[in-house]
Amino acid sequence: MHLFRRPDYQSDTTQFIQQLKTEKPDLEARQRQGRDLLWDQSVDRQAWEGYQSARVQQQPYVYQTSGTK
Repeated sequence: MHLFRRPDYQSDTTQFIQQLKTEKPDLEARQRQGRDLLWDQSVDRQAWEGYQSARVQQQPYVYQTSGTK
């Protein structure tokens, strides 16, 4: 053990998050449920291929209108 060792520093944000987790122990489970709703979805490969085949190629200069000056 060091003679001049300082106590471990914890930022205000870390302290807030730890306090929040102790007050709401189900917080992480609710976060996972929310993530499952929005992000962890299975991909429909057939629909994805349809989207890719229907894609229109972009012009080299997007704001240029064809045929008008």
